[in-house]
Amino acid sequence: MKKLSARRRHPLAAVVVLLLALAATGGLYTAFAPASKAKAEDTAQSLTIEQGKKLYEVGCASCHGTGGQGTTDGPSLVGVGAAAVDFQVGTGRMPAQQPGAQVPKKKVIYSQAEIDQLAAYVASLGAGPAVPTKNDYSPEGADIAKGGELFRTNCAQCHNFVGKGGALTHGKFAPDLENVSPKHIYEAMQTGPQNMPSFPDTTMTEKNKKDIIAYLNAVNGDDTVTPGGYELGGLGPVSEGLFAWVFGLGALIAVAVWVAARTAKAKKS
Repeated sequence: MKKLSARRRHPLAAVVVLLLALAATGGLYTAFAPASKAKAEDTAQSLTIEQGKKLYEVGCASCHGTGGQGTTDGPSLVGVGAAAVDFQVGTGRMPAQQPGAQVPKKKVIYSQAEIDQLAAYVASLGAGPAVPTKNDYSPEGADIAKGGELFRTNCAQCHNFVGKGGALTHGKFAPDLENVSPKHIYEAMQTGPQNMPSFPDTTMTEKNKKDIIAYLNAVNGDDTVTPGGYELGGLGPVSEGLFAWVFGLGALIAVAVWVAARTAKAKKS
């Protein structure tokens, strides 16, 4: 009986064994899971870049070079970043139909997944601005008045004071910003497409960009009220001056002719 009692296990022995097993399992997970997760992410990114390279070779390499180094028909893409690709391809400007003073916006021919793949490949060629997140460009909580001040100071010279666009030199133009998505407006400020200067965070902060986006949403929104009456397209002094010359001066000429006719008739009688 004493021998059997000596072999009997302590009541807490099973609990200790279970805890040791759990600790060992946790240690193995800690040792191997993060590495496996990182490896899986690297593999997925590599596949995305590989798919983007295939799309690039078909639709972009003829102008921008097989390695993005650029040719006489297209600039280098090394260092432009994913944001530039997302803007240019996401607005249909690229691939371009033909060379010209400026590439216009047109129908998008790639899906967003394909655009992401192209952006990943171009980003792998050299560091550049990344595609912004929704939190970066969302106008929620932005200062609309400050955005208007910034827009009139930095953008109105080309885009008009409410973003209706305008003509530039040698066939170039500043596009209309109405109905342009906040993400693409943000990316345009980041990357400076075509004739537009770039406004990186060191020049214009993320908060300032959001303020400008909020201002454009406010002046071009469906609920926007024009207290000054008919806005003549919001094109500024050109359209207003044309209206004044055609209708204002025309009305004055008509009144002068009427007065002269009445005067001549009165003299005859």
